[in-house]
Amino acid sequence: MTKDEFLLRFNLLQLVESEHNYQHSSPLRSAAVLIALVESDKGEGLQVLLTKRASHLRHHPSQVSFPGGKVEQSDKSIIDTALRETFEEIGLSRQAITVVGQLPPYETISGFHVTPVVAIVASSQTYKIDKNEVAEIFQVPLQHFLTTQDHHVFVAHKGGKQHNVHFLPYKHYHIWGATAVMLKDLVAHLN
Repeated sequence: MTKDEFLLRFNLLQLVESEHNYQHSSPLRSAAVLIALVESDKGEGLQVLLTKRASHLRHHPSQVSFPGGKVEQSDKSIIDTALRETFEEIGLSRQAITVVGQLPPYETISGFHVTPVVAIVASSQTYKIDKNEVAEIFQVPLQHFLTTQDHHVFVAHKGGKQHNVHFLPYKHYHIWGATAVMLKDLVAHLN
């Protein structure tokens, strides 16, 4: 999918609230992630930028995720949070990012209210990985998520409640949980 096709489909359609929310007894912590769609310089269409979290992290070690994190008091907006966290984690500057919108917030089982910020990134960017947070940066063609039938849902139990865990494999990467749901929500919006 090209940038122009994406923008036309993304902006013409009304967003629908994510069906993947949990009932929490305690207040949720606000966070934001950046769904960065990188323009391919090889004519391959938009690529979804993903990270693999460092293996030594206490929360979600080695999981595939979008750059992002919790809202800080100094952040001016949820978009500011996503851009700040992206720069801190992978060194992608704000000047290289064009925000095009947001997906509906998603509540994680771990107690976060996460807003996915959708953006276009020009090709050929230089990244600087913060090894304390990120082990790897990689890209997946957006077309893979739009056309794959390889989307799995597993039932898990936590706190006496049943939860659906989404799983989208790509090559040797295991994209699951909140990241997979956000990708599923993006694809549902575009389709």
